[in-house]
Amino acid sequence: MSDRELDVVVYGATGFTGRLVAAYLAASAPPSLRWAIAGRNAAHLADVARDVKGDGPAPPVLIASADDRASLLAMATRTRVVLTTVGPYIRYGLPLVEACVAAGTDVVDLAGEPAFVRAVMDQFHEPARAARARIVSCCGFDSIPHDLGVLHAIRTIRPHAPAASAIEVRGYLKATGSFSGGTWHSALGIFADLGKGERQRQRRETSGRSIRKLDLGLHREPRVKSWGLPMPTIDPWMVRRSARELEEYGPDFANGHFLCLPSLPAALGMVAAVGAVVGLAQLGPTRRLLESVKDPGEGPSPEQRAKARFSITFVTKAAGQRCVTRVSGGDPGYGETAKMIAESAIALARDREALPQKYGALTPAVAFGDRLLVRLPAVGIAFDVVEPPAKVSSAT
Repeated sequence: MSDRELDVVVYGATGFTGRLVAAYLAASAPPSLRWAIAGRNAAHLADVARDVKGDGPAPPVLIASADDRASLLAMATRTRVVLTTVGPYIRYGLPLVEACVAAGTDVVDLAGEPAFVRAVMDQFHEPARAARARIVSCCGFDSIPHDLGVLHAIRTIRPHAPAASAIEVRGYLKATGSFSGGTWHSALGIFADLGKGERQRQRRETSGRSIRKLDLGLHREPRVKSWGLPMPTIDPWMVRRSARELEEYGPDFANGHFLCLPSLPAALGMVAAVGAVVGLAQLGPTRRLLESVKDPGEGPSPEQRAKARFSITFVTKAAGQRCVTRVSGGDPGYGETAKMIAESAIALARDREALPQKYGALTPAVAFGDRLLVRLPAVGIAFDVVEPPAKVSSAT
């Protein structure tokens, strides 16, 4: 791909998150990065190009639409990497992946949608491997802090545990902030899909190794001074996909990810609220009513985003040792997500020789290895060791 005209194309740049990604690249990308914006509306793209350019040149504009396969292929053949923010991905994402695989072009997305990620694995993993292309899903808050956070935890405890030892990782999320209409519509699709593909998610086992979900319900975790509620998101599944591919996770790996809530009544209230939304999302009429709550183009204000924060604390145990690590940053859904997917795309375009030589449908940990553990701290997303590995009794 060395003769490609562009390094990165931001597809969906007129959407709420796409604009943030374009603004981040305009302000923070290496000056030599050749990048462009793309979408279906030329006038709206011209507005974005003008708004983000600052004192520099405006990014080039490409026209491409999910319902025009020729335009997607034309876009994919001009660049090394397509960064797509166009969701819901199960509705609009597969034609783009098909075009990128045909062009031998890498693609990163913000999916967070189990149905889409499963479809990409089933339909495009082997063709992408043959084309030496990388399809890296969930490159935003879903699931980079979780997936790379567990990789960081494994590398923190591994020198203190024999290679044959079992490893257990629990992640505890604390977050503030609001969400956009696009995220709300994607979430409703995810909720409607819950429970429909669990057997599919479990179907691929790794010979000779145990990679499993940690069976732990609502519980109190003293190290985060909160109640932990199991998270019905794609993140734990993505972590287990990484564990199946990476030998350093060991022969017996278990993980669970939990939302932190301050009290038992708050935890029970959250269970009831999420259960109600999941139930309503299963039915067409009530789902359409939920969709009307937010328009796809809506999003939190700059002031709201400036106040938002997240942290994920990982409690990891292996061979009688325990360590506590943490990933933290600012606004998880938008500001930090824009950084995460932009740095992912830059890594694919510029760090190719340093990346693991793996192709196909990949998780962030498998695709990027150490590179994002270098890139993300440099832009303000911290990966810290809170408690270094130390011996603990079985009771703790």
